[in-house]
Amino acid sequence: MYIPQYQLKNVSKYLKPQKALIIYGPRRCGKTTLLKEISKSLKTSYLFVDGEDIGVKNYLSSQSIEKLKSFIGKNKTLIIDEAQKIKNIGLNIKLMLDNIEDIKVIASGSSSFDLARDIGEPLTGRKFTLKLFPLAQIELENVQTKAQTTALLEDRLIFGSYPEVVINKDHRANKDYLREIVNSYLYKDILELDGVKHSEKLSRLLQLLAFQIGKEVSYTELGSNLSMSKNTAERYLDLLEKSFVIFKLSGFSRNLRKELVKNPRYYFYDNGIRNALINNYNPLSMRDDIGMLWENYIVVEMIKKQEYKRTFSNNYFWRTYDKKEIDLIEERKGNLYGYEIKWRAEKVKAPKEWLQTYKNAKFDVITKNNYLDFII
Repeated sequence: MYIPQYQLKNVSKYLKPQKALIIYGPRRCGKTTLLKEISKSLKTSYLFVDGEDIGVKNYLSSQSIEKLKSFIGKNKTLIIDEAQKIKNIGLNIKLMLDNIEDIKVIASGSSSFDLARDIGEPLTGRKFTLKLFPLAQIELENVQTKAQTTALLEDRLIFGSYPEVVINKDHRANKDYLREIVNSYLYKDILELDGVKHSEKLSRLLQLLAFQIGKEVSYTELGSNLSMSKNTAERYLDLLEKSFVIFKLSGFSRNLRKELVKNPRYYFYDNGIRNALINNYNPLSMRDDIGMLWENYIVVEMIKKQEYKRTFSNNYFWRTYDKKEIDLIEERKGNLYGYEIKWRAEKVKAPKEWLQTYKNAKFDVITKNNYLDFII
């Protein structure tokens, strides 16, 4: 079963001759599927290759333009899956764009660290970037009724939104699948990056983050808990971000001295991965972390919507020293939008300091009764 991917709508805007289209995203989120769907829509000949193939690596790591030309042949589009596995891929894509008339290149990667490092500088001004995530609700609405979406909300909070998890509704199979992602892909990718050696500390770090969703994270405290330096803790977190496991929100401050901005908050790109890390798949009726699950789900769905609809926002949380706070702040086109995220419907007023300081800002409360109005 194929669930139409929203980014497919954006590809035609960015796929141009003498340009590279780079698609980043976590492993197993559907990048290969997206590339195959893109290839079906192409009106000219293309070459689709896997960056993990030894023969492909041999050609595409070469800095010989003649070798690159012979590899591509008469094809007008080169599609490279797992491009981060190929040495010097950025430089070689530049060589192709500079020397092969009308060529278009699409490259995907599961780690923005390696791929961005190899591609970034050589392709300055020559590339467009799209991000792909586990399935978003704006994609699922095409294959679900509103009643089905409501009925499956608990599954999204507990098992997440990876394509295989969404398609396969068997909970036991989904637990095994998520465990496999965590054990075989999550750590493998990160341990290959930048010489990371301590998988047990990485695991413990992620578990600590799993229990701190919606709370500020102190690098010093994390380092102390894990017997590592503050700088090492920051470096590990940076690698986890670049591997699309987590992302952070910084504190918003523009006017008030008492606004907190020092420590960020971290969220997981997928609820299922978060729950797999702490081995907790209990139903909502047996959990005491529903607030964390709900906040994580809503924040990441908002991020997906922004990326897919290309609404380019800056995202923050807002908190003061006297503990007034707003869970999510979107800053876009010069306007501020504040969102308080609550599982149950309840009356929540915007903090007085917020209203007084940011007089034109909007404020809404997102609950399980109205959340679809905000994420699709």
